Amino acid sequence: EIFQLYLHQIYFGEGAYGVQAAAAIYFGKDIKELKVAESALLAGLPKSPNNLSPFRNPKAAEKRRALVLQRMREEGFITAAEEKAALAVPVPAQRPLMAGIQAPYFIEFVRRQVEPKFGYNTLWRGGLSIHTTLDLKMQKIAEEEMDKGLAAFDEAARKEWERQLKEDQDAGIDPPSVSTSPPSDIQGVFVALDVKSGAIKAMIGGRGDQFNRAVQAQRQPGSTFKPFVWAAALNSGMTAGTLVEDMPLAYYYDGRDWRLLDGATDQYAINLTTSVFSGSDFKVWVPNNFDNSFKGVMTLRTALALSRNVASVRLIEHVGAPKVVELAHRAGIRSRLSPVLSLGLGSSVVSPLEMANAFMTFANSGIHVKSHAVTRVEDSHGKILDRHVPKEEEAMSPQTAYLITHLLKAVVEVGTGVRAKELKRPLAGKTGTTNENKDLWFVGYTPDMVAVAWMGYDDATSLGRKLSSGSTLVPWWTAIMKRLLADIPARDFSVPEDIVFLKIDADTGFLSLPTCAKKAVVAFKKGPEPTQFCPYDHAKPLVLRADFAVSGQV
Repeated sequence: EIFQLYLHQIYFGEGAYGVQAAAAIYFGKDIKELKVAESALLAGLPKSPNNLSPFRNPKAAEKRRALVLQRMREEGFITAAEEKAALAVPVPAQRPLMAGIQAPYFIEFVRRQVEPKFGYNTLWRGGLSIHTTLDLKMQKIAEEEMDKGLAAFDEAARKEWERQLKEDQDAGIDPPSVSTSPPSDIQGVFVALDVKSGAIKAMIGGRGDQFNRAVQAQRQPGSTFKPFVWAAALNSGMTAGTLVEDMPLAYYYDGRDWRLLDGATDQYAINLTTSVFSGSDFKVWVPNNFDNSFKGVMTLRTALALSRNVASVRLIEHVGAPKVVELAHRAGIRSRLSPVLSLGLGSSVVSPLEMANAFMTFANSGIHVKSHAVTRVEDSHGKILDRHVPKEEEAMSPQTAYLITHLLKAVVEVGTGVRAKELKRPLAGKTGTTNENKDLWFVGYTPDMVAVAWMGYDDATSLGRKLSSGSTLVPWWTAIMKRLLADIPARDFSVPEDIVFLKIDADTGFLSLPTCAKKAVVAFKKGPEPTQFCPYDHAKPLVLRADFAVSGQV
């Protein structure tokens, strides 16, 4: 009994107190599942846990294990053959993602924050009590639903690979158009934050390894970055009814800057204009939309709801990329952002946690609160050694934040995030799909919670030509949020002062008339809101021209 108590309390290194914790940390197993080689490794650790750790010093760990196995053979507990077989088993090179450890990505995230403050010995041997923000019930729900969603994607991806490989073999194509190896498992991220406090309620950083993609991965955010462009546009005096062109355009690089190619208003004109130039010094950039089509002139509200890339480029050109960068950094993006025209298309890389932080600013009436995972740290006597102190900063006016939220509600109601309407509560969000479908994103929020989801392959392999965030990722994001929000009463976003709601013609941005076919109730800030009624005869084809005047009218 004394020896049993000893085994349950002694330190085995790597934060493992007791043999059960050691089995989980070193092998990802329950103690009852250990083999001879694994048990022998653990038996040798207590003499010098840090120096004998296989993660830190594998040769020393192997030598110590060999000594234990030798003594077991000498005492008659194992045969010489069993000893030889155990010696051939490699020692673990890195900590496994343990099924027995709850919220492993979050725990490691906390360790990376706490250990530098207090030191290794104090963290693992000082008897600290670390109080975190994690809601374990929410965490388990998120893990369960995300795993189901990604597993279904993996199954569909493998079936598609098998179909394509068979088609190529039947057609005699060599080498085949797809890899001869089946696709690897897709990776995913989900992070949920409390809007008011920034507390991390759930964090999943991937599947099957230790790399936390929620904070360590830097990926292009695609169109999820567009709200920062639209926010800068609203700050410049535009409104949700301002008209913007979604029509072909091209830029050329003159050696110092990208400039608009005059007269390039369609693909034929672009090809004709650029054909006279030659040489590697001449560069042309032709922005395009996800669906390779152009929808003409539309309101800012419609352009964001439908995630039109060309409209985003035109807005950045008008307000200036540096202003977009400045606003995004104030909102919570910490990564370096290049002030270029393609910024609104997600050309600069960010982490999922950054995106959740920044969108939380929209949900929190323009107030940025940095996310956190630890509320307080106490020593073995209950003395508080560290406590989280919230810090609030105004990143944008409450009016701008609300107007963006109102626009992002349209993304869910009539746009690319329509699958999330299943939640049946006020919800704002933005989808994102990067070039060649290498990354799928969705960031959505209610007045109480903001959650970001990402999926993709670590090697940036395309997920498939026919996929989009709205059809592939949003469904499992919605499945998670439906359960996370089940006990939270539905409520709408609070409306700040100096906001008015007007019924406009959705096509033109003017105040609507009974003859207008498409109407929408849209939020405006007092001052630049539309004042003129729609002058168009909707019985005839509409011919609009975008005008970036503050009034937003043509």
